[in-house]
Amino acid sequence: MSRYYYDNSNPLASIPPATLNLLIINIIMFVATRLNENFMIGTFAMFFPTSPFFRIWQPITYMFMHGGFAHIFFNMWALWMFGAALERAIGTKKFLILYFVAGLGALLIHTGFQYVQIATGLSSYTNIARTPILGASGALYGVQIAFAMLYPDSVWTLIFPPVSLKAKWFVLIFVAIELFFGITGTAEGVAHFAHLGGMLFGWLLILYWKKTGRLFRY
Repeated sequence: MSRYYYDNSNPLASIPPATLNLLIINIIMFVATRLNENFMIGTFAMFFPTSPFFRIWQPITYMFMHGGFAHIFFNMWALWMFGAALERAIGTKKFLILYFVAGLGALLIHTGFQYVQIATGLSSYTNIARTPILGASGALYGVQIAFAMLYPDSVWTLIFPPVSLKAKWFVLIFVAIELFFGITGTAEGVAHFAHLGGMLFGWLLILYWKKTGRLFRY
């Protein structure tokens, strides 16, 4: 079992390795995007699989791309808050598996929804082919639901508004909000079905590990 000790002389030493490296990579990619936005988004954000802008590495690299300061700030805050605690609980290897499974699951559900939009005429292929998806949100929704499954009675407090609730209730509220906005389309510019996909795959993976007795097996 991995153990982590707090070092007063180096605050970064208290952050488990996977969480710390994910934070660093995301920040580096964000700085690079600010320096050359067109190249970074065109190359590393995720485009529809049949889009001429699609590249084979995008299903991974899109998780490290962010569109603005608020986007990366809240995602990295969630990674630091929940990712570090979860990595300490289940170990670095399982945490990374969970992170990327949730991120890829988020993309799968989002892409499936795009196919439905094209097939039903809700959106044109041209529009979808030119619209990138980017951000760690799908992976982090998977991390948050995993944390809530391990610690359902822990109390979460939002930054804004400053509301406190138990984790299990917050997760249900998040699911309801994302489902509502995803179905109604009332909050454009946000990949709500990607968020739901991240939560679904995070939930399924933790459930599988629990049922097979592998959750805390390092």
